Amino acid sequence: MADKDKDLEDNEVITIENDEVVNKYKMAAEVSNCVLKKVVESAVDGAKIIDLCAKGDNLIEENVKLLFTKAKNITKGIAFPTCVSVNHIICHFSPLPSDPDSSEVLKNGDVAKIQLGTQIDGFAAIVATTIVVGASKENPVKGRRADLLTAAHLASEAALRLIKPGSGNMKVTDTIQKIAKAFDTNSVEGMLSYQQEKNNIEGKKQIILNPNENQKVDKVEFGENEVYGVDILISTGEGKPKPTTKRVTVYKKTDITYLLKLKASRLVYNEISQTFGSFPFPLRALSDEKKAKMGIIECTKHSLVAPYEVYQEKEGEFVAQFFSTILLTKNGTSIITDTLYDPETVQSDKKLEDEEILQLLSTSVGKPKKKKKKKANTASTAAGSDNTIKEEVVSTEVSAEASG
Repeated sequence: MADKDKDLEDNEVITIENDEVVNKYKMAAEVSNCVLKKVVESAVDGAKIIDLCAKGDNLIEENVKLLFTKAKNITKGIAFPTCVSVNHIICHFSPLPSDPDSSEVLKNGDVAKIQLGTQIDGFAAIVATTIVVGASKENPVKGRRADLLTAAHLASEAALRLIKPGSGNMKVTDTIQKIAKAFDTNSVEGMLSYQQEKNNIEGKKQIILNPNENQKVDKVEFGENEVYGVDILISTGEGKPKPTTKRVTVYKKTDITYLLKLKASRLVYNEISQTFGSFPFPLRALSDEKKAKMGIIECTKHSLVAPYEVYQEKEGEFVAQFFSTILLTKNGTSIITDTLYDPETVQSDKKLEDEEILQLLSTSVGKPKKKKKKKANTASTAAGSDNTIKEEVVSTEVSAEASG
């Protein structure tokens, strides 16, 4: 009988064709959306970047504890650690307490990219937004920063409409580049958006924003019941990413095996395997930072973990990012994460004039639903009353100490 149950489990549909899978994606998204909002609210003049990163990660962990409390075999936690990359820093900045960079603070006028993600049972909802510190409806973003944010937002909106069953990735790449050029900006070279699957945020199908000379562009067709993380990065500069001198602190376990020589490396690798599985993690989250910094070296050398490099544009330029997780359901595209973009706080002097793209942007995403009133409550009621995310926990001031 036990073997029969195992066979049923092995044959379980783990795509969004399964309503339970959809609900887990939406619950993860609700956590990500609430946490992103709290981190954005804290991203003010004088805020320490390391505190914002720690706060985002802590809030994710606090919230997932409330979900599936009776389930024994469901993993839940961070799908992507909170990163706050400012101005010309493109992505993946999440400093350690011992790093000199840990003292960096936000200043009014900074262009801050905030990315984070939550996973429930291996189903990830990742989100990223870009803000200009100190901006508001009364004090809107103008000039090059406004051009940048408008271009990135419109590129994201266009991509969300083009990624649908039967369509291909080449049209997405071409449209993003056209929008970027209209605002005298460039899409960042080599950056990828991926299909997502259970326990895998970098699936088989890819969308390349702006291929560099070393990248082969394979044509792919999007299909029903697929999930995508749509990552849009636009720059006021040339869009050519370069490594920085900042320490790499975000890693992800790979499928490669190797017998590590050092005891410190083995301890670190075991902790990574047991705590984070196949999802990216920050070194800051390991139990002993000093040992983590030592052990990760051998793990990286033998490709047991893959580093998320901290890239930069030319200093003086700005980069914006919007990341959305979308489900290509049989009823149309469902955008489950919220980038929090507010057009009333951004005033660009430039305009998009491409008629084909303007027509695309005038359309709605996905197929219209007949029962729109119930849509807002889908994620909250997905797992019943025992699994509802409690807003008061998100609202609680969690300690933002750098030690996490």
